[in-house]
This record gives sequence, C-alpha cells and structure tokens, in this order.
Amino acid sequence: MDTKHTSVGNYRWFICFLLFLATTINYLDRQILGLLKPQLEGEFDWTETDYSYIVMAFTATYALGQLLYGRVIDRIGTKLGYSISITLWSVAAMLHALARSTFGFGFMRALLGIGESGNYPAAVKTVAEWFPRKERALAMGLVDSGANIGACIAPLIVPLISLLFGWKMAFVLTGALGLIWLVVWMIAYQLPAKSKRLGEAERNLILADDDGDDHTTANDFTWAKLIRMRQTWAFIVGKFFTDPIWYFFLFWLPSYFSSYFELNPREPNLPLAVIYLGTMVGSIGGGYLSSWLIGRGWAVHKARKRALLIAAICVIPIMTTRFFHEMWVIIGLISLSVAANQAWSANIFTMVSDMFPKKAVSSVVGMGGMAGAIGGFLFPLFIGWVLDFYKAADNIVAGYNIIFMVCGCSFLIAWLLIHWLTPRLERVRIK
Repeated sequence: MDTKHTSVGNYRWFICFLLFLATTINYLDRQILGLLKPQLEGEFDWTETDYSYIVMAFTATYALGQLLYGRVIDRIGTKLGYSISITLWSVAAMLHALARSTFGFGFMRALLGIGESGNYPAAVKTVAEWFPRKERALAMGLVDSGANIGACIAPLIVPLISLLFGWKMAFVLTGALGLIWLVVWMIAYQLPAKSKRLGEAERNLILADDDGDDHTTANDFTWAKLIRMRQTWAFIVGKFFTDPIWYFFLFWLPSYFSSYFELNPREPNLPLAVIYLGTMVGSIGGGYLSSWLIGRGWAVHKARKRALLIAAICVIPIMTTRFFHEMWVIIGLISLSVAANQAWSANIFTMVSDMFPKKAVSSVVGMGGMAGAIGGFLFPLFIGWVLDFYKAADNIVAGYNIIFMVCGCSFLIAWLLIHWLTPRLERVRIK
C-alpha cells in the first residue's frame, strides 16, 4: 500500500475489510455441503450423480441471480443491493437444517444460490466506487481472499460443529453470521461523496479517478448494448472457462482427499486448510502484483495481462498430480494451482472497472458471473459422469486425474481468448 496515500486516511480500507468479511461468510456458507458430503451421502444414500445435481441446483440459480443482481445493483446501489443479497443467503443457509431429502437439499441450494449471487456484483462495484484505479486490484485481491479464508476456516470448524452438535447446527451457526454482518454494514456504509466518516483528502483521492464517467447512467449500459461490446465478452469468456474450476476445488476436493488418502470427514481437515490458506496468498499476491507493476510505470492493460498470464501458467502443474503418491506433494501442487486461480480472480474482476464506467460495473460482473456459473452448472455433469464411471471400476483417483487435466488447460485458453478480444483492455466510452 502506498504510504503517500495512507496518510490521507484509511476509511476506504475499512470498507474493504467489510467486503472481505462478507465474502468470507459467503464461502463459509457455500462450502459446508462439500465438507459434509461424505456424511450426508451415507445418510441420504446419494450417488456422485445425485450430488452433482444438488451442486447444479446451486449453480443454476447462482447463474441467473448474478445477471439479475448485476442490473439491480447498478440501479438501486450497493448498500441496499448487498443488504438484500446477504439477508437472503443467510436465511437460506440456515434453512438447510430443515432438509429431509435429496430434493430438499437441492431446493435449499437453489435458494442459497439466488442469495449468494449478489456478493460479487456488489463487491466489485463497491471497490470501483471506493478506490482509485491503481489500488483496485490490491483491494479486490483482499476482498477475494475472503473466499479463501472462508474455505480455509470451514474444513477446521464445520466437522467439529457437526461432531459436537450435529450437521444441522453447522448450517444454522454459520448462516447466522451474515445477519450480524448486515447490522454493521447498514450503520457503516455510504457512498464516498456522502460518507461523513470519510476525510476530505481521502474523498478527493477516491473521486479524482472518475475519468469523466459521471455523465453516464445505468440506462446507457443495457444488456443489449453491453452484449455487443468486445470488452464484455472478454470478461464473459474469462469467467466461463475458469469459474467451474473453482467450483470443483470447493465442492469436490474434500471428497478427493477422503477417497485418495482415506481421511476421516468428521475430523478437522488439515490438508484442505493448507490448500485454502494458499489461495489467500494467491488473491492478495495476484492483486498486489498488478498494482505494483502499475506503480512501477506499467500501462494498466499490460500489468493486468501479465498478472493473468502468470496465474494461468501456475495452474498447469495440477496436471502432474497423477505422477505422485505422497500426500503433501499433491497438496503442494494443488495449493499452487488453487492460489493461481485466486490470483486470476483478483485481476479479472478489476479488469471490468478498467474497461467500464462505474455505473456499468455490476451489470458486466453479473453477466460474466452468469457465464461462469453456467460453466459451473455444466462441469459437474462431466465430473459426476467421470467419477461414477471410475468408481464403478474401483479406480476413482483416475477419474480425478482426468478432471485435473481439464483444470490445467482452462486458464491458458481463457487468457488467449481475452487477449484476442481486447489486446489493450480498451476503455468503453459513451459519446
């Protein structure tokens, strides 16, 4: 963080901290099902395909929800939009305790997906509103690291809560955290131009980076207009090819370690905690890298593209897990790839505010998020089929190796398509 800028005030970083906490809660609620999968599939007699349908119920509503939330948040603002989103997903998370069947879990996951889909459109727009361009990637990396903290904490506390109080209480206690966050958000948040807690020097720093976009309105960026822009498609393809990989890491890694290394799913899962801790390093490091390059005089588009390319290359080693049998070597390879996934995420989200005015940011993020969720809806079909096929052959690890091959290629494909669509991340202008 630039010491010259920190001297003008730090309230923007408190807002960033709130976004970080919301994202942490978001992923804590999201990951519980994957951690309880070995226990619940025994209780409810799920097959891998059954579980993939439950995951698809979440990703389907998450896809549609992101598109709708993106447009709504651009119209009603981040304060109200975020409040609606976290209220809905917190209540949905708690209602999982009432599920009594596979269909019941699928319904609750669908409701959770609708609520959680508002997190990133609201968070990315808030970062664009509260940070100058040179700080946005770092701020977004810090926010996105909340996903990793949530994923890191969950393997340690969810099995413990389940062991002590039962699996139902794991959903109830974690879901209640969002409602506590909501109270703080409603008290603390206002737009920078209106916030009474913001010093004048810090307000000037934030608002000085508007680039003359204040004359635009949300109506200037309808879905019909946005879908015709190459910049929109750059974000869409970037999310479509890479978001499904993150869903796989969230929803299937607990089962992978349980199957391959026979870890007890009812006990705190140290390997997963280590892997998800590495993702926090990836989020912050990836955001810091492009911000540091910009501070060193690099053009914004070159800094973002270089950070994305490095992340894409660092995902590739996950393809080599098939050649190793030592658990901690495999953990190291997966940790590198998952961390690179999050470094990618920090920069691709910031890419939207590089190319679009603030009044269009949530809409574009929603469209890309929907594309990513569609990919996340389709990928589980492939995963479920592959794992059931190899489970029947009593070689489920071979199935995971095939999936790791797909994971290793996807980010480089996405980078090449982004570079083809927007070589210089050209900024959209409304005449």
